[in-house]
Amino acid sequence: MATLIPALGACLRRMTPGEKRLAERLEDKLDDDYLLWYDVPVGPQQLHPDFIVLHPSRGLLILEVKDFRLSTIVQADKEDWTILDSTSGAPKAIQSPFAQARNYAHTVLDALRADKRLVHPDGRRQGEVVFAWSYGVVLPNITRKQFTEAQLGQAIAPHRVICSDEMTDSVEPETFQSRLWEMFPYERYHTLTLPQIDRVRWILFPQVRIPEQASLFDEADMQAEVPDMLRVMDLQQEQLARSLGDGHRVIHGVAGSGKTMVLGYRAEYLARAHAAGKPVLVLCYNEPLAVKLAATMAAKGLRERVHCVHFHKWARAQLVAYGQSLPANNQSQDAFFADMVQRVITGVDRGHIPTGQYLAVLIDEGHDFAPEWLKLVTQMVDPTTNSLLVLYDDAQSIYERGRKKNFSFKSVGIQAQGRTTILKINYRNTRQILQAANALAGDLLTAEDRDDDGIPLVKPVSCGRDGPEPIVIHLPTLPEQAAKIAELLQGAHADGFAWGDMAVLCRTEKIRDLCASTLYKRGLPVQNRRRSGDYNPLANSVKVMTMMVSKGLEFPVVAIPGVERLERMGVEATEPGEGAQALSEAEAQARREAARVLYVAATRATQRLLLGESGPSKFGKQL
Repeated sequence: MATLIPALGACLRRMTPGEKRLAERLEDKLDDDYLLWYDVPVGPQQLHPDFIVLHPSRGLLILEVKDFRLSTIVQADKEDWTILDSTSGAPKAIQSPFAQARNYAHTVLDALRADKRLVHPDGRRQGEVVFAWSYGVVLPNITRKQFTEAQLGQAIAPHRVICSDEMTDSVEPETFQSRLWEMFPYERYHTLTLPQIDRVRWILFPQVRIPEQASLFDEADMQAEVPDMLRVMDLQQEQLARSLGDGHRVIHGVAGSGKTMVLGYRAEYLARAHAAGKPVLVLCYNEPLAVKLAATMAAKGLRERVHCVHFHKWARAQLVAYGQSLPANNQSQDAFFADMVQRVITGVDRGHIPTGQYLAVLIDEGHDFAPEWLKLVTQMVDPTTNSLLVLYDDAQSIYERGRKKNFSFKSVGIQAQGRTTILKINYRNTRQILQAANALAGDLLTAEDRDDDGIPLVKPVSCGRDGPEPIVIHLPTLPEQAAKIAELLQGAHADGFAWGDMAVLCRTEKIRDLCASTLYKRGLPVQNRRRSGDYNPLANSVKVMTMMVSKGLEFPVVAIPGVERLERMGVEATEPGEGAQALSEAEAQARREAARVLYVAATRATQRLLLGESGPSKFGKQL
C-alpha cells in the first residue's frame, strides 16, 4: 500500500467524490515504495496540485482531478474550457485542467532544477532533472468511451487522462499503474536515492524542513540554495503533522523525535486556518522553552493568534484577568505556585473563570504536568473544536508530580483512545551522544508498554547520524572542570560553532554561577539564566543554566560538569528513616532521579557532548 500524506481520514472532508475515489485507488493499487501527497502546498508559490505521485524509479507525476460530467462540459480545447456552473447553471470559462496540471508541473520542475544534485551536470541534458516527470488529468465521472465520442482527445492527449472505468475498485493493480506511467512522453533510467528523495521533499515542501532550534519554525527562505546536509521530517512525522485532526491527541515521543516541531506545525496551521476565531494556547512547564516558542510565533506574525506561555505564568494571568485574588507573598516558592494553581482550579469550578477560552490547547512536555494541571487546561478547549494535543515522554519526566501511579489520560478528561501516536526515532542526537545518554540513564530506559490510555516508556532508536565520541573530562574539582570546559568551548568556536550554539548545563544554581563566572573570566560571552526573563534564545552567547530549565531546548555543543554529583542528588536531604534499608531505598530513588535529569541534559546536545567528573561514580563507569 502506498503512503498518502495527509492520511486519507484527515482529507475526506475537503475531497470531492472523485478525489476520494482516486485517493483510495492510489493507496490500494500502488506498492509501498510510492509516495503520494494530496492538496499539499508546493514550492515557493505554494501551489496546490490535487495529487503528487513520486516513485524512486518511475519519477514524479502531477495529477489534476475534475469531477465534471460530460453534460457539464460546453466547450473544451487545450488551454480553455467552458463549463456549466454547478450553482447557477450558467456557462463559465475556466483554465483547461490539462493546462493546470502542466503549469503545476513546470513550476515544480523549475524549483527542483535549482538543486545541482538533482540535475545532469553536463552533456546535452545539462541542467535538466535526472528523473522522469510528467502530468495528467483524472476524469472520475467520464468513461473512456464518452471521452472518445465527445472528441475530448483534442483538448487532452488520450494517454494523459484516466477515465472512470479505468479506476474502478476491480481494476488490476498492474493495469492501473500502467495507465499512470503511460502519461510519460519519454523514459529515463535514473533511480532516485533516498537522499535525493529527501532533497525533492525539502524543495517542494518547505514545511517539512527541520531547522536548527536557533531558528525553530522560522520561515525558510524558499529561494535559498539547498544545503549539502538536509534535515527533513521523516514520512511518519510529515504524515502525522499534516494529518492531525480535531479531537484529543497524544504523541508519545522520545527525546529528539521532533515532537515540538510537530506541535509548532500544528499551532501555525490552526492559527491560520481559523484567523478570526479564538486564539491557540501553547503551554509548557519550562520558561525558556515558552520564550523560544513565543519568539518564533511572533516572528511569523502570530503573536495574537498563538499564545505560548509556561504554565504558571498562564495561571497567574487567569487570576488577574478574571479578578481573582493572588496568593500571599509570604510563602515558599513551591507553596506560592501550588496556591496559585489551586485558586485557578477553584475559580473554574465556581464559574468565575470561564472554560473553553481557546480554539485549541497544545501541551509540550506534558510529562512535567501534574494530573490536576492537565485536568484544568483540558477544560480550556472550545468544545466546538475539542482540539487538544499533548506531547509526552515518560523518560524525560524529571518532576515527581508528573509520575502518579495508575495515571491515565481518561482520568484527567483527555479522551485519547485510538488517537495516540508513538515516535521512537531520535533525530536530534548523533549515535554516539545517544549511546552515552542511554548508558547514563541505565535501567531508566527499559521499555514499558501500556494501553493507549496509559503512559508507555519508549526507548529511543538512533537515526544513525554519526559524530565524535563525547569527551569525558577527568579533573578533581569543579573549578578545574569549568576551566577545561571553557577551553574546549573556545576550541569549538575556533572550529566554526557560534557562541550561541553552546550551553553549559548544571545540576545546581551554585555550579551554574561558578561555570558562568569561569567562562566570563576566560573572555567567553555568557548568558547566565538565573531567573525568569534572563533567557534570550537569539543572543550569540554561551547559555549557562540548570539542567531542569534546559528541557525542550537543544544546542549543537553541550557541556555538563559534575556528573558524579548527580547520583548523590537528594541523598543528603533524605531522612535515614528506619536504618540502612531505608537509606538504601533513598539512594536508589536519588540515582533514578539523577539518571532522568542527566539523560535529559545529555540529549540536549546535537553534535558535541562534554562531561566532567571528578572521581569514581556510577555514571563515570558507564562512560
